[in-house]
This record gives sequence, structure tokens and C-alpha cells, in this order.
Amino acid sequence: MGPTPEPAPSTPLVLVHGLFDTPRVFDTLRRRLAGRRSPLLVPHLPHALGSVPLDDLAAMLGSHIEAAFGAEQPVDLMGFSMGGVIGRTWIQLGGGHRRTRRFLSVASPQRGTLAAVPWPRLALAGIADMKPGSDLLRRLDRDIEPLRQIECCSFYCPTDLTVFPGWEAVLPVGPRQPLPVFWHNLLMAEPGSLDPVVAELLRP
Repeated sequence: MGPTPEPAPSTPLVLVHGLFDTPRVFDTLRRRLAGRRSPLLVPHLPHALGSVPLDDLAAMLGSHIEAAFGAEQPVDLMGFSMGGVIGRTWIQLGGGHRRTRRFLSVASPQRGTLAAVPWPRLALAGIADMKPGSDLLRRLDRDIEPLRQIECCSFYCPTDLTVFPGWEAVLPVGPRQPLPVFWHNLLMAEPGSLDPVVAELLRP
């Protein structure tokens, strides 16, 4: 009998946090994954309380991915809240579609959130990027072909008051699934929310 073959390496998974979050927002999710998605990259993207434009954060994300996995290794990407728009910006405007296999958007203001409307761009450019009809969101919607080239899936919270209205927190392509929690800050903590997300992340 010959030597046991080594298991094929899995596609690296990248988790992108949102506004006022740090990588620790994914601690419960990481425990649920229990090492079944490795390698795993959870970069810290300093947003300076929402003042850093999302284009800049997307460029930072791309730099983290290249530093960790080189220039060509395919990755899976999941963005939570603002992190989903950052991930989408990297995929569509930063060339990330060329190396992304699967993209999960979880409660991300892909069509904007009314909660961002009062905040001025001069002081809080990153938050202003999430206003409905912002220049960034219009640029992303102008050409969604890069999204069509990868597997996309959206999870959303219908009663979300942070990304509001919650049912608008979806990508323009791919399946959409509501999550059975009431509040935005429970999405990365409650089993009812994490169960379908984990199932999607573990899907071959």
C-alpha cells in the first residue's frame, strides 16, 4: 500500500469586517467553522470611524490578500455589513473578480442604507459611500459583469435598522436568503443567523 495522499488544499477564506467592527466580530463564526476553512484571513481594515473612503479600504483589502496568498491564488470572500461593500468594491473595481471563487454578502448595504443619509462626505467619506445612490454605489451598479463571473450569495436581515431597509441589503446577482434575527448586531452571534452562513461557507 502506498503512502496516504495529502488532502487537497481548500480555497482560502477571507472575512471582511464592517464599520465600528474589528476582526473579533467573527470570533463566534470562527469557532463554528472549527478549522474546517483553512487557510483563513481576517484582516483589520482601519476605517477611522467611517472617514476612510471605501475605495481605499478595498485597496487595503487587496494588499492583505496578495500579501497572504500571492497574486493568483483563488479565494472565497465574505463581507459583513460595510465589509460586504468593501469586498464588492475590490471585486468589481480592483480586479478581485479574477481570483474570487465565491462571494458572500451578509447584511451589507449593497443598495445603500438610509442610516448613512445624514452624514456629510467631507467628514465621513466611508459612511457617505453607503448612502443610497452614492457615487460609489452607482459605479458598482454600472457594470455588474464581474459579479456574474463568480458565485454570489446574499444574506439579509429583513428587520435590520442599521442597514435599512434590510431587504435592500442584497447583491444584484445570485440567490438571497433572509436571516431569522431582529437586530444587525446579532447577525454574527446568533445560531439562527450563523447556521445558514456556516453551511454556505462549508459547501464544496
